[in-house]
Amino acid sequence: MKKKIVVAMSGGVDSSVAALLLMKQGYDVTGLSLKLFEQSKCCGVRGIEDARGVARKLGIPFYAINCVKEFEKKIIDYFCKSYKDGITPNPCVLCNGLIKFGYLLKKAGELGIGHIATGHYARTAKKNGRWFLKKGKDAGKDQSYFLYPLTREQLSVSVFPLGGYTKSAVRKLARENGLKVHDKPGSQEVCFIPGDDYRKFLEKRGYKGRPGPVVDKDNNLLGEHRGIAFYTIGQRGGLGISHKTPLYVTSIDSKKNIIVVGTNKETFTDELVARDVNWAINPGEVKTGLSRGGMKVKARIRYRHEPASAALWKLGNGRVRVRFLKPQRSVTPGQSVVFYKRDVVVGGGIISNELV
Repeated sequence: MKKKIVVAMSGGVDSSVAALLLMKQGYDVTGLSLKLFEQSKCCGVRGIEDARGVARKLGIPFYAINCVKEFEKKIIDYFCKSYKDGITPNPCVLCNGLIKFGYLLKKAGELGIGHIATGHYARTAKKNGRWFLKKGKDAGKDQSYFLYPLTREQLSVSVFPLGGYTKSAVRKLARENGLKVHDKPGSQEVCFIPGDDYRKFLEKRGYKGRPGPVVDKDNNLLGEHRGIAFYTIGQRGGLGISHKTPLYVTSIDSKKNIIVVGTNKETFTDELVARDVNWAINPGEVKTGLSRGGMKVKARIRYRHEPASAALWKLGNGRVRVRFLKPQRSVTPGQSVVFYKRDVVVGGGIISNELV
């Protein structure tokens, strides 16, 4: 009998080709779309209809699940609250761990299917009985950063057919096999934020900014902000301050309602603390405290960031201290930091606003 698998289909070229490749490899494929947000291009009605069309073309069963209420509660509410607290969230990371893979596995189980697949550019590997997440072959499209929260159990039943492909090769496969989505633009923004304007999104949801002071590191008053949710670490534009040198947001104090700005040099730091760390390795391999033998890794502090050399130490309570070999620009609380050994993900967590 063919091995059965459920494929998450968003209606885009990546997930469509993932389903195509698995069919060519002899799998018995079932397509599944998650409706997460009504107006989303990839996770709403439009994306589901495109996915349904691809499933019809491939001749595979297709299901759609309404997850709008769950997505609203666990992702959008978190997103809005984070900005109001002066933190810049990464909803895609949270969604993968809490929504997408959870619902995929649940539906697959209901169908009596033990494996799931997505169109992410990543790979998995098994060593000494333990499953690991690896970078995708296409460095420009590698999405392992977004998948680090997956548990070993989830990885053990997950397949990423595009892990060894480049984006151009994927589009070529779609075109050669008559998939109409072959030239569909890829999503470059948060799926529920039209035009990538999160500030307008917050305002439509009732956020009214509370003005407060903008100061420098010496607490000199330089101006007034519109509300801390409208600002992120490293931001230069929109400060409304006339100054002899360019100024950037260097920190946000939500309790005092203060925005601190500084020069470009002041946006760099060589340390951070991460919380809610998910380890792919045995946590016992990471030393506690600040002994000289911190675990050496490459750390990525945002999706498009070039991984930087760093050392790790455990702090307890699911936290870790990261010290970079060279200072990094705009380390942003709320974003994820992911740790690599060569092309293997060894762990990751959420950057905290805790002082180092």
